[in-house]
Amino acid sequence: MTNTPASVAISTRSDTTARWLTSVELIALGAIWGSSFLFMRVASPKFGPIPLVALRLAMGAAILSPFLWQARAQITRTLWFRLAVIGLVNSAIPFTLFAWAARHAPAGIGAIANSTAVMFTALVAFVFWGESVGKRRALGLALGFAGVVVLASGKASGDSVLMPALAGTFAAFLYGIGANLTRRWISGVPASAVAATTLVCASVLWAPLAVATWPAEAIDDKSWLSAVLVGALCTGIAYLLYFRLLFRIGAQRASTVTYLVPLFGVIWAWSLLGEPVTLSMAAASALILIGVGLSQKN
Repeated sequence: MTNTPASVAISTRSDTTARWLTSVELIALGAIWGSSFLFMRVASPKFGPIPLVALRLAMGAAILSPFLWQARAQITRTLWFRLAVIGLVNSAIPFTLFAWAARHAPAGIGAIANSTAVMFTALVAFVFWGESVGKRRALGLALGFAGVVVLASGKASGDSVLMPALAGTFAAFLYGIGANLTRRWISGVPASAVAATTLVCASVLWAPLAVATWPAEAIDDKSWLSAVLVGALCTGIAYLLYFRLLFRIGAQRASTVTYLVPLFGVIWAWSLLGEPVTLSMAAASALILIGVGLSQKN
């Protein structure tokens, strides 16, 4: 049976709507994740990195907890342990490193360093699991790491950003480890439930540290608002949006959001905080993003 002209028209409209919706959601996700560096820049000086991240993890876990509840029967004791490790490597520790970096350098530094996560995922797979790295991907890794060197060697308002840039880059390296562990350790569990479980585990593990390091001074409303936004919006709601994209277009296409996060991170910091975009930041962004593009191809 062939499609009638009316059914073809409906199918075409449906495909056009899906493509339009996907583009809007990718841009929205890039804007949301890019804003997380702005919110950390505002909140981290008042909260401190660990309490801020503990709040972020707890709020993200609360929003995603229905997915954990739905898949609870699939998560064995062994999986709980593995997901707790992934929660530390892929959430708690890198979030804390980015929060520390935001306390000491412009928000754009962390956003740019974050974009190296895709390259580190490929590098970790090559070094530890022997996955092939073609010439194009090797060139991409080289360009990306050259971008990291440029970023780390720069200055903002006359101050060196070496340590914050390195902290953000190491956080991205941990993301690369986390992505590989998730791919090899976890199977048969929905991605949304995996994210929920890792956030729950990470928030439980980080809670005692947050209590021990909670600031003695009162925290202003602007910092509280930023903390809520980085937890509820940039973690919980952003993950929901990301999983919608994963299910609709697949991981490869969804990963293109990587190109938007540093762009929005720098734009938000410049437009809302008045942080300058330096020549080293622009050059590093170009090198890293070209490297990211090449590193996704063999």
